[in-house]
This record gives sequence, structure tokens and C-alpha cells, in this order.
Amino acid sequence: MRRWIVIPLLFAAIALALWWAPARWSLLIWTPLLLVALYDVMQAHHSLRRNYPLIARIRWLFEALRPFLYAYVVESPLDGRPFARNERDLVYARAKGQLDSHPFGTELDVYSDEYEWMSHSIAPAEAHDRTRRVRVGTAQCARPYDAALLNISAMSFGSLGAKAIEALNLGAKAGDFYHDTGEGGFSPYHRVHGGDIVWELGSGYFGCRDDEGRFDPDRFRDAAQHDQVKMIEIKLSQGAKPGHGGVLPGPKVSAEIAATRGVPEGKDCVSPAAHSAFSTPIEMVEWAAKLRDLSGGKPVGIKLCVGQPHEIYAVMKAMLETGIRLDYIVVDGAEGGTGAAPVEFSNRVGMPLREGLIFVRNALVGCGLKEEIRLAASGKVHSGAGLAVNCALGADWSNAARAFMFSLGCVQSLKCHTDECPTGVATQDAGRQRGLVVEDKAERVRRFQASTVSALWDISCAMGLDDPWQIRPHHLHERLNSARSDSIDRIYSFYPRSILLDDPESVASARYWAMARADSFRAAIEGTPGER
Repeated sequence: MRRWIVIPLLFAAIALALWWAPARWSLLIWTPLLLVALYDVMQAHHSLRRNYPLIARIRWLFEALRPFLYAYVVESPLDGRPFARNERDLVYARAKGQLDSHPFGTELDVYSDEYEWMSHSIAPAEAHDRTRRVRVGTAQCARPYDAALLNISAMSFGSLGAKAIEALNLGAKAGDFYHDTGEGGFSPYHRVHGGDIVWELGSGYFGCRDDEGRFDPDRFRDAAQHDQVKMIEIKLSQGAKPGHGGVLPGPKVSAEIAATRGVPEGKDCVSPAAHSAFSTPIEMVEWAAKLRDLSGGKPVGIKLCVGQPHEIYAVMKAMLETGIRLDYIVVDGAEGGTGAAPVEFSNRVGMPLREGLIFVRNALVGCGLKEEIRLAASGKVHSGAGLAVNCALGADWSNAARAFMFSLGCVQSLKCHTDECPTGVATQDAGRQRGLVVEDKAERVRRFQASTVSALWDISCAMGLDDPWQIRPHHLHERLNSARSDSIDRIYSFYPRSILLDDPESVASARYWAMARADSFRAAIEGTPGER
């Protein structure tokens, strides 16, 4: 359609409308539409609007409505990413204290490769003490901490709003589990209700940095010795964007966020990709020991999404060479989390949780360190079955972020990074946060955690085990195709104790062990894969 034809047609349409409905009120409708159409014809940025004025805007309307129409009209219970409708419904039901049973059998295709199952027993057990927890802290730790089986994973004040942080912490206090601060710092909203805190230190050292952005030991000591802080977590990478730093734009750095992070108000807040406090595995474990001393003897661990396997072995070798032990390791999966990330990083960088958890478990067991150092899993867990799978793969406990957001009322609108979260969870907008009532949502957080952990205990009892820590890889079965299935220990390799010390050449990852160096994260020449 030629532009010189469009304009006369527009005027003709308006004239016809005025003749057909000559009432004055019709001018209030048609005049703005005519002006919009004329603007569309004259503008030079959108070819569709230039060729099809006014009408082309309907496309943008339906594009805006598409996610909502799909989610509420088209989507089946098994559809929806990253969390399917039935997964979200389970969290909502448990958070609200509603019936969480499902009638008429599973909706999963039990002969497809999506299906996996835990092996139950003819002689189920009965757990007499479901309050048991995980003791975190090596012999080098003066103040060990007893962690719950499910805790709130890292979500910063800044990515989440103040009321969401308050509700999560109040729920954690009521349910006696911990709340990870995320790398955004130990904010006033984490402190107000007194729930247990794991303080995460990222490369920006927010809350304990000097004016140049370097680690400040005095500021760290002052905050880390707060009674509410139970453990320290060094964030090496996260599943959403492993190996990538971040920038909080200056306009979003409010006075509150600036005070919490220790950065200038209104200026870009930068998280470098790498830490400045250390540059080698040995330096890292020595820094961890320093943090443990500065905190008054509290457990210190690391969190990472597994990337290059030899780097994990390098950390193991650093601990063996120095005698310094980390107290725990949290493995984050490349499934992502609440943090916004470049699409390429979300989709193509980092090791998924299952492979990452197995690899770190093998590294610890293979070096004879698993009895001392605790292992946790963080990544897309929302149910007791998910907790059981993590236990089978070697995790001592699990952390969840998005599932706890659902318990607060998140509807997976995927607006977390825009400050336009409709439920007031992932926004700093006071008007949007108004809908989130802290006391009500805190109770939902508590109920969800308690019900999910209870489901884990139910599963372990059905398997004839006394507790979830007895779940082993051979208890978990996975379907390979419609005709074959096997237990996880027949699909993945699970190393025996000290094999990396006694006979490293016998394991599948021998080349990565040969590449690992305690004095560098860079690969040694020996064992390096073939030339390009």
C-alpha cells in the first residue's frame, strides 16, 4: 500500500465515520486516532506502522498480551518455563496451607526421558526425629552452625524489594532456617526480624568495601560478628550468569541501597567479574581462613556454578597443600535464578546442577574431604522430591530462591529486571510493594519450607531409610529412553573415597586432575586437551 494512497483513505474513513455518527462525542474518538495514524505514516522508525498506520499497532498490543494469554488460557499444567504450572501450583498450595495432593495419577509420561523416580521399600521406616539438621563447620571452625534441609538462597536487597526481604527473613526466623543475603549486602531489612543470616560476599564486597571497592577487613569484622550472621559465603559465580560481573545503574542506586552496599548514591554500582582479594586457589583458601577469624570463628564456604572442571580440583589441591579447609561448598546450577542475565549466558554458559553437584561431590570424596566439608545444592528445587534427588547426588542440604519467591506470591511474570514486578516482590517501587503484607507472606514462607522438608522425610521413610542423608545414587532411577532405565550410579560416575589421591589415572576426569594447580586457576600444560 503506497503512502500517498493511505492518507486520503484515512481522511475518507474519518469523514464517513462523522457522517455516520455526527454526534460531537465521536470527534473525541476519531480525532486522536487520525493524529496517531498521520504520525505513523510520517515516522521513519517502524516500517509496519509506516505502511499500515494505526492497524499495525494491534500487533504490539497482542505482543504485550501474549505472555498473559498464554499463561492463563493456553498453558497446560505441564507447560511453562522456567517453572511449569503444576510446579508453581504445588508451592502456592503449600505456602497457603491448602491441599497439595493430586488425584487420578501422575500427568507425567512415565516412559519418556523426563521421568525419574526414587526406589521405595517394602518395609518403610519411621523417622522419630524429623528436626535433625546439618552441622556445618570443620575442626578449624570455632562456631559451627546447624543448617536446615531447605533454606532461602541468595537474593539481594536491590533485586528484591524491602518488604520481600523482610517477609523472607521473618519466615526464616519462624521456621528456623537460614536466609542468604545475596551479594547486595546485609541490609537493614535483613536485620529487622532477626532470622538467621548467611552473608554472601561477591566480588563487589558490598557492605565491607573501602572507597576503591576493595575488601575492608575492619568493616567486615564489624558486620560479620553480628549475632544474626551465622555463616559467610564467598560467591565465586552464580548460575544465572557465571563468570560475568554486573552493573546496577546509577538511577537505581537509591540512598538505602547505597548505604547497604557502601557505594555512592546515584552512581553505577559495579560488581567485577573476578575477586580482587585473591587470584589463586591457595590465596582463596587463605582468605577464607582470614574471614573465619575475623567473623569470630563462623563457618566460611564458597558458592559457584561449575565451569572448567580443573578449577574445582585446583581448590581441592589448595586445601590439601595448605591444610586449610573450607567449611562448606554450595553448587549453583546453570538453570539460573532470580538475577537477570544476558541470554547467551543464561542459555549457554555454566554446568547444570546435576552434573555440577556430582562433580564437586566426586572431588570432595575423591580427595577424602567429604566427611569434613559440607556440600549444598542450589538450583530450581521446589519440592520434597527435588530435595531427595539432591541428597542422592551428595548434597547435605538444599537452597531455593525462585520457589520462595512463589511462596511470596510471585506469578512468574518475568519482570524481575524491569522494576515492574506486579506482585511487589522484585521491585523497589513503593506502590507495587504495597500489595505485599510482610506478616501474611512470612507465614507462607514458613509453611512452604516446613511442608517441603516434611515431604522429603516422607520420601526417605517410604524408601526404608532412617533419614534423608542415607539416600544414595542407587536409590534414584532415570529413564534413558522409552525402553531402558537405570539407577543414577550406572549412568554417572561416583568416585570412591580418596581415589584421586590413590589412583587418579583410573577415573574419567584424570586429565582435569592433571591440569589442576594449587597455585593457579589456570590449567597446567600437562593433561591439557588437544590443540585447536
